[in-house]
Amino acid sequence: MTATLAGCGGSGGSGDVTLKLVAADYGTSDANKSDKYWDGVARSFEASHPGIKVEVTVYPWTDVDRKVAEMVKAGDAPDIAQIGAYADYAKAGKLYSADQMLSIPVQANFLPKLADAGRVDRIQYGLPFVASTRLLFYNKKLFGQAGLPAPQTWSDIAGDAAALKQRGVTYPFALPLGQEESQAETLMWMLSGGGSYTDDVGSYDIDSEENVKTFTWLKSNLVDKGLVGPVAPGKLNRAKAFEAFTKGQVGMLNGHPTLMEEAERKGIDVGMVPLPGETGPTEGSMGVADWIMGFKENGHRAEIGKFFDFMFSDKNVIEFADTYDMLPVTDSASASMEDNPDFKPLHQFLTTLPEAEFYPFGKTSWAQASESIKENIGKAVESGANPETVLAKIAREATAAEAAE
Repeated sequence: MTATLAGCGGSGGSGDVTLKLVAADYGTSDANKSDKYWDGVARSFEASHPGIKVEVTVYPWTDVDRKVAEMVKAGDAPDIAQIGAYADYAKAGKLYSADQMLSIPVQANFLPKLADAGRVDRIQYGLPFVASTRLLFYNKKLFGQAGLPAPQTWSDIAGDAAALKQRGVTYPFALPLGQEESQAETLMWMLSGGGSYTDDVGSYDIDSEENVKTFTWLKSNLVDKGLVGPVAPGKLNRAKAFEAFTKGQVGMLNGHPTLMEEAERKGIDVGMVPLPGETGPTEGSMGVADWIMGFKENGHRAEIGKFFDFMFSDKNVIEFADTYDMLPVTDSASASMEDNPDFKPLHQFLTTLPEAEFYPFGKTSWAQASESIKENIGKAVESGANPETVLAKIAREATAAEAAE
C-alpha cells in the first residue's frame, strides 16, 4: 500500500516546480501513519513557498529502500528520499551535499555526531532525520521482589540474571541475536566491552581482542548458564524479546524509547540505566539514525534546500520525534525537549545522544557487513562455539565487501 500526498494549490505557471518526496512509514497502526505528518509539512511549506509543490509517497519500511533503489535505477529518482541509508547513492555521485542545499544555520544545527555519521569521504550527504539511543531496561517489580538493585556491571547482570532465574523469570536477560536487528544488540555489547565495529581510523575491527572478550563473556556467563530464556539468542528476534518484556516475562534487556512507552502502557514498571560495562556503566551509548537526502537527477537543488530548511525547524523536528517516541537530530530541538517537562521520559535518552556511537553508515560496504552480522552473530554464543572464529568470519566478509567497492 502506498499513500500519495499531493499538495493543494492552483495549477500554477511554467515556473512551478513539483518536488517528489519518498518517505518511510513509522506508524504502527492506521491511526499514526506518517502520511499525516508529511501532509502537514508539505501543505505548510507550499503555503509559504508559492511556486513549489511537494508530492509525497509513503511506503512501509519493508519496501521503501527497495522502491527508491528501483526508481533510481530506472532514471526516475525522487528529489528527496527519507530512507535507511545514503552512502551508495553518495558514492555514485547521485546526491547533493549538505552544503549545496542547506542554509548555514540549518547545517550547523545538526548534532555533531550525527552530522559526522552522514559523511562520505568527509563530505556530508546524509541528513539525519530522526534518531534513538539505547539503555538497559529492567523490570522494577521483578527486581524488587528479588531484592536486587539496578545493574551497573557485567557481573551485576550475571548475578541478577541468576537470581531472577531462581525465581522463575522466563527470560532473566533477553539477548536477541536473531536476524531482525542483531547488528544493534551486537554493537551495544561491543561498546560495553570497550570495542566497536571500527577502529579509531574507521577501518573494520570486528574481531578485535575487546570484541572477542565480550562475546566470550556473554557465552560463558549468560548463555551457557541458561540465563537468557527458552529461545536461543540466535533464534530470538528483537520484536519477540520486546513483546515478552511488555508481558512481564523479561528481567533485563537493551531497549529504546518506543519500548519504554509500550511497556508502561501494559503496566510494566520500567527501570532504565546506562549499558553496564565490565567495570561500571558504559560511557557511550549506541545510537541509531535514519536519513533524508536530496537527489541531483531533476536539478531542483534550490527548491530541495528550501524544503529542508523549512522541514528542520524545531516545530517539525519535535512533532515527528514526539509522535513516534524518537529523538530529535538538531541541537536546538534537543535543547527544547530537555527544557520541557512533558518530555521527561525521554530525557535519559536525550542525555546519551550527543556522545552516542552509530553504525559506520558512511561505508557502502556496511549493508553487506550488517547482513553478515545478522546471519552469523547468534552462532558466536551457541553451545560449543568459538566466538573468535565467528567474529573472524564476519570480519573477513566485511573487509572483502569494502575491498570490492
